[in-house]
Amino acid sequence: MSAEATNPGAPIRRRGRPRIDLRRLGRVALLGPVSRDRLPDAIGHVAEAHRAHHPDADLSVLHRAYVLAESSHRGQMRKSGEPYITHPLAVTLILAELGAETTTLTASLLHDTVEDTEVTLDQVREQFGEEVCYLVDGVTKLEKVDYGAAAEPETFRKMLVATGDDVRVMSIKLADRLHNMRTLGVMRPEKQARIAHVTRDVLIPLAERLGVQALKTELEDLVFAILHPEEYAHTRAVISAATAATAADPLAAIADNVASVLREAGITAEVAVRPRHFVSVHRVRIKRGELRGSDFGRLLVLVGEDADCYAVLGELHTCFTPVISEFKDFIASPKFNLYQSLHTAVVGPDGEVAEVLIRTHRMHKVAEAGVIALGNPYAADGTAPSAEPAGGAAPGAEPADGERADPTRPGWLSRLLQWQQSAPDPDTFWTTLRADLAQDREITVFRTDGGTLGLPAGASCVDAAYAQYGDAAHNCIGARVNGRLATLSTVLGDGDTVQPLLAEDAASGPSPDWLDHARTPTARIAITGWLDTHPQDTETAAGSPADATGPGPQPDRAARPARAGSAGTAGRTVSAVVERPDTTVRLAGCCTPVPPDEVTGFTVRGGAVTVHRLECPVVTRMEAVGRVPVVVTWGDAAECRVTLVAESFGRPRLLADLTEAIAGADAAVISATVEPPSEQRVRHTYTLQLPDAAGLPSLMRAMRDVPGVYDVSRAQHPAAAL
Repeated sequence: MSAEATNPGAPIRRRGRPRIDLRRLGRVALLGPVSRDRLPDAIGHVAEAHRAHHPDADLSVLHRAYVLAESSHRGQMRKSGEPYITHPLAVTLILAELGAETTTLTASLLHDTVEDTEVTLDQVREQFGEEVCYLVDGVTKLEKVDYGAAAEPETFRKMLVATGDDVRVMSIKLADRLHNMRTLGVMRPEKQARIAHVTRDVLIPLAERLGVQALKTELEDLVFAILHPEEYAHTRAVISAATAATAADPLAAIADNVASVLREAGITAEVAVRPRHFVSVHRVRIKRGELRGSDFGRLLVLVGEDADCYAVLGELHTCFTPVISEFKDFIASPKFNLYQSLHTAVVGPDGEVAEVLIRTHRMHKVAEAGVIALGNPYAADGTAPSAEPAGGAAPGAEPADGERADPTRPGWLSRLLQWQQSAPDPDTFWTTLRADLAQDREITVFRTDGGTLGLPAGASCVDAAYAQYGDAAHNCIGARVNGRLATLSTVLGDGDTVQPLLAEDAASGPSPDWLDHARTPTARIAITGWLDTHPQDTETAAGSPADATGPGPQPDRAARPARAGSAGTAGRTVSAVVERPDTTVRLAGCCTPVPPDEVTGFTVRGGAVTVHRLECPVVTRMEAVGRVPVVVTWGDAAECRVTLVAESFGRPRLLADLTEAIAGADAAVISATVEPPSEQRVRHTYTLQLPDAAGLPSLMRAMRDVPGVYDVSRAQHPAAAL
């Protein structure tokens, strides 16, 4: 891929200052050190950008850091042929333009010295202090020689732990990845794709959570160009055609009208057209089909005070026709990444709809740079730029539930640091990290003791129980949601009040069914750990789906005893004949076996036998600990319960069409879960009651025939993959 292809913003650059010529910087850097009383020319652009945000900054430390970096990297070249020093210079310039303070810039200049040169952490500490040393160490990769395939996930684990103590570690990493992505065209295509996938799955979500939109949007475009070259080329052509069009820009006309209205109202404001980046245009095109002239950007209105934002909103809704469904107030209720703005949309004189963002200049700085805009968030003198949360609480205040309100240590980061300690295996950590970061929205639920819990959208009472009680939630038997009894599978909404209910019997444990409803890594890792260490108890719990589908909390998780030769799980009447008379038989809830599945069984507490499909992960675990299987065969087939997973592309009426297909097969829906969309794909999980197990294949075919559905499969216990 050409360098131009991996740099989608260059020819159609719409915001920010022009890119610096790194080859020229490289030539300047090769001239060697300069006198002590003069700043090196090679970092003149860094100094200029830094002084724009921090006029009184002491640049002498940057001088010393550059001299050390230049001398230690001298002779090293990048794959592009440029002197290596151009990379830390470019990373530092990115951070300087976003308003990072001097300590961050110092560490950025030195961020590769310990990894790639003879400079040691002790030298960095001695010359620049403990703070800079900590930041440099936080972004230093672990040696592949020592860690092998685990080097990358363990490096990210190390970086996240360091970020928990100082968020500037991740700021440097994000800027480092942005410059590497800008220059990725010199790499082999397969390496470009690998780096782009990690950027998409880990770095971009972290940039979003830290509120650094300026980095996030460019990273999205660069990843888009590498992983989806055809869609990228089409989007690029559409934007180029719109830019070159001779017709009047409808957004510019609406912007002029808005500016005139605000002047007449006596409101001092800046009104500008803010072009969408490539991925944003692509998403709008997917959502709306044919693009309108006003779809290529949004209006940005900047004012001085919070109250002015609402004054602007009032004028817009008075003088233009508002699109009420587009209104969102992120000032009264900021996003979890510090973002604050009013969002609305108005209809212009020609019928064009313009989306409008209204924010103060301070909000705009935080919206673009996120935590980087906080300056030094740990300064004892409180000189860091303010990023006040709603309600005027001080950024460092401790709320009642003990979770830090410090915006540099948000709740999602605290939870991430908590669960990573319980994931010692690098593969588990890496898989779980990506899954956790894929959650694109967060909700707040209230505890009955007055505290709050931050959870991802789609979280259930299972997640709330583990978030509040940790491993003690193993004894949970249900919950109250908004004062009413609810099952553990109940999905929580933003603003709900939840009270998990714990059993007095400390010997009880979770059911494998809980994994079907757990969305947080904290819950999933805790449940999986308990199931792996209690295989016999797992078997007893697996027979009962009461926690997942029952009408309320069930104190006894074990399935009720059934007559020999019948399935003891509620609602299942498919029979299985074990080679023992008068034995209670249960069908496992983890793999929901039905005829003609190949099955086996294991004896559990009380002498009952639980039946599993042969490919169920629980079978592997039981055999690994020496459990002897029991021969099981199918008897008469009548009603059966089964869990199916439908993978599909998102579209309107998809849920209704799937439900219609299920009803057409005379199957009853016991429970259904729809996961949040990811990259236009949606996963539906249905627990169904069939009148006859023989109808299962035709039911699955009918579901696959629904437009947009590309796969339907039997649910499998997820514990082994976690």
